[in-house]
Amino acid sequence: MFTKILIANRGEIAVRVIRTCKKMGIATVAIYSEADVDAPHVRMADESYLVGGPRVNESYLNIDKIIEVAKKSGAEAVHPGYGLLSENTTFATSCEESGLVFIGPSSDVISKMGSKIEARKTMKEAGIPIVPGIAYPLSDAEEASVIARSIGFPVMLKASAGGGGIGMQVAHSEDEVKKAFAGNQKRATDFFGDGAMYIEKFIENPRHIEIQLLADTHCNALYLWERECSIQRRHQKVVEEAPSSFLDERTRAKMGEAAVKAAKAIGYANAGTIEFLVDEKKNFYFLEMNTRLQVEHPVSEEITGLDLVEWQIRIAAGEPLRMKQEDIKRDGHAIEVRIYAEDPKTFFPSPGQISKLELPQGDNIRHELAVHGQSKVTPFYDPMIAKLIVTGENRGEAILTLKTALDDYQIEGIKTNIPMLQTVISHPAFKEGRTTTNFISEHIQAKIKN
Repeated sequence: MFTKILIANRGEIAVRVIRTCKKMGIATVAIYSEADVDAPHVRMADESYLVGGPRVNESYLNIDKIIEVAKKSGAEAVHPGYGLLSENTTFATSCEESGLVFIGPSSDVISKMGSKIEARKTMKEAGIPIVPGIAYPLSDAEEASVIARSIGFPVMLKASAGGGGIGMQVAHSEDEVKKAFAGNQKRATDFFGDGAMYIEKFIENPRHIEIQLLADTHCNALYLWERECSIQRRHQKVVEEAPSSFLDERTRAKMGEAAVKAAKAIGYANAGTIEFLVDEKKNFYFLEMNTRLQVEHPVSEEITGLDLVEWQIRIAAGEPLRMKQEDIKRDGHAIEVRIYAEDPKTFFPSPGQISKLELPQGDNIRHELAVHGQSKVTPFYDPMIAKLIVTGENRGEAILTLKTALDDYQIEGIKTNIPMLQTVISHPAFKEGRTTTNFISEHIQAKIKN
């Protein structure tokens, strides 16, 4: 087992990894930018190193500096968290070449799954259902419109690289495809350094349901049930829950088995997630694979009793999984909401000085925080500042606990999306489990703007 791990990340996920490392008796090394001098993860780690200026490309994306710090500190392994460098093939390769263990899959696997186009090809070859579309990059807007017409509208124009909804747009006509192509290609190039675009059929009124995986280096792979992540704004998830209220046991098992099959087909090892779109008839289609820990991993931890970060570390250290599929039990229901520093009416970021932070307390409430009571939320990073996770014996009980917790959540000095979250969980469609990816646009957007 490792004695020291560097966390190549910031915010709540860095705090989350440090907490598990402390539980396992592993020393931790934090990195920070000039804007994060007083951040919680810097305070919690055993050692902390400044890696650059406030902007991510000056600090948290500075691969050479991070590797230098890891070696200087004597860390044996690097945990990338999520986002930032977590799915960066160059970073994973640099760790491997520097004698550092990258706590995640191999750089080769990251590369295979990092391109959505290549991932579609791989999954199709493995026999996993995929959304109808193409598996090669489009040359220009004219080709995009021709392909879209052959697939049938509506279609989804998508960037091959990255995530978070960047470079994605629904189009209902050839004219809309042509208009969307250049702008989305530029955004993909700016954010990911890769402007490759492709098209697939847009599944109307789908659910976004993903399967959590654990796979070791001894050819064992397990699924840890599913998470329903359909409530999204701008293709970014804001509410996640486990299990899904939509799936029956037969579909749940089929999706889990397909995810394990996909992981084995690419030689996957560590924690990972297969994301699916599920239509109204419970047909499911491969969407993408996240070769890292997910933001929403706590809901899977809550229903299974497993510490996913601990298992990431154990797998990276060469340990085999100690359980079989039949040992993975489901207990109760868990819901996570993401607290963003943003205007709830416009979804625009709301940086500023936090003047008051009081968290709801009680049984069945869990917090993952990126801030403290006197934190300054800067414009340099993702505006998610916290996650609130609640549990209950069933979904109804979890919703009631979540409502009370959000009502008791007090944060002043900045705007947050808490009012929007309160509107979401109070809506009859949410309570009834009618949660598609169109939920916010159909039920919530008009209400929060008025």
